[in-house]
Amino acid sequence: MLEKTDGSLLLQVLILPGLALLACYAYYSVVYSYWKKRGVKHPKPIAPFGNFAKGIFYSNPSVIANNLYKELDGEKYGGLYSFNKPILMLRDPELIKEVMVKDFGRFYGRGIAPNEDIEPLQGHLFALSGSKWRNLRVKLTPTFTSGKMKMMFPTMVQTGKELQEYLKTPAGKQEVLEVKDLLARYSTDIIASCAFGIKCNCLKEPNAEFRVWGRKLFQLSLKSRALRFINLLMPSLMRIFKVSLFPQDVSKYFRGMVKDTVEYREANNIHRNDFMQLMIQLKNKTLGIEEDDPLIKMPIKEINGLKSNEPFEITMDVIAAQAFVFFAAGFETSSTTMTFCLYELACNPDIQARVRKEIDSMLKKHDGQITYEGVLEMEYLDKVVNETLRKYPPVPLLTRECAQTTKLAGTDLVVEKGTQIMLPVMALQRDPKHFPNPHKFDPERFGEEEKKKRHPFSYIPFGEGPRLCIGMRFGLMQTKVGLISVLSNNEVQVSEKTPVPLVFDYKSFILSTKGGMWLKFVKRSDKVAA
Repeated sequence: MLEKTDGSLLLQVLILPGLALLACYAYYSVVYSYWKKRGVKHPKPIAPFGNFAKGIFYSNPSVIANNLYKELDGEKYGGLYSFNKPILMLRDPELIKEVMVKDFGRFYGRGIAPNEDIEPLQGHLFALSGSKWRNLRVKLTPTFTSGKMKMMFPTMVQTGKELQEYLKTPAGKQEVLEVKDLLARYSTDIIASCAFGIKCNCLKEPNAEFRVWGRKLFQLSLKSRALRFINLLMPSLMRIFKVSLFPQDVSKYFRGMVKDTVEYREANNIHRNDFMQLMIQLKNKTLGIEEDDPLIKMPIKEINGLKSNEPFEITMDVIAAQAFVFFAAGFETSSTTMTFCLYELACNPDIQARVRKEIDSMLKKHDGQITYEGVLEMEYLDKVVNETLRKYPPVPLLTRECAQTTKLAGTDLVVEKGTQIMLPVMALQRDPKHFPNPHKFDPERFGEEEKKKRHPFSYIPFGEGPRLCIGMRFGLMQTKVGLISVLSNNEVQVSEKTPVPLVFDYKSFILSTKGGMWLKFVKRSDKVAA
């Protein structure tokens, strides 16, 4: 009897796992036939990860997206799988234009499902979709118009002067500095002041409290990586157990800071020319709308399902979420752009010399001062920054989600509701079809004649259409003021510690290099007096 029982148990031990494996095989065979049935070319997926197995190890998706983009060479689009979810990658700029602009009403979401009940800071403009996003976008538009930008411009210039002062000693000694952290401290000082009304002096105090919390945002622990993996595989579990991907101590810090700032200003009738003041005016319904946003210009009837009359109140948590994303997106992306720009200028001294010459000319014209109008006049610096964003887009991948089953214009493909759309920004901007010799740093690609030769949607570092980055002008101005502040008095050069060629750190969500970015700073000997 015992022998029979043992034999039966052994049989179960052998058969049950086999049946489970067979069931998994059958399931994924069906799931991974989705694109084949539709006649869409697709790289071979690996169960259960699909085409994103490396995503377990890499936080930055660009390395995976770039490889998949190349595998689909010659195609206008291709099919991918993230675990069991089908994803459509668009490679053709005209199709990208269709999704981002022409047929925006069917592709207005990013496919992010924020849960503000679990984490209020998730309720920011970048993550929201539908009517809530539309109404918040309209309300936030006044905070980033040209007029409001000019209000915040003096803060950028003052912080630029502090950066110049900081560099005097090391440049005088021709020292080699790690520029990524230095420039992150510069941009943190600006945004802390503009978004939160806080003077944190990160340039003088590298471990200032605000900077420490800023670092924590992009330092993923083992626990954070595990939660992100679970969220990709089974997002419903995160909602059932009310688990947030966001570090609770970081959330508590930022929400508390915003609450204290708003209450202090209102109690003491304090007004400042910054983003926080504009948010307070929105909360109190004392801020008008300036109609220079592409969303406002688009007739509401063209945006399917996005109602304009749903009530939407600016609460303390809404303010905290917008201030938080302004900070998180602004300081890291701008400092990353400046870092890569200085690297390319160090590697291309002829281009750097031309930039410095334009800076000298602008300062001479404006009595030695960095002015808002003066920065806008600098055409060559604009080309240099654009070329940096082409080669090193801080956000190398954008997403959209199909809100309504629709036939993709110019194709026979019907995209089903809920399908994720991938827009491979970095791969597109490094495609030799659109940018010949793409690894060469050439600002003249952004001359008017050269721009006419290529499709405008082959270059989309800030997105496009109604979901164009609302803080684009702020980010570009902050970046340009920082570069002017550095290069007006200094030369940047490669050193023995400079990574040539670059090695990217794909464990970082924002595009960055392994081991930091080390450049030599030398006080200018050719500076022309203003």
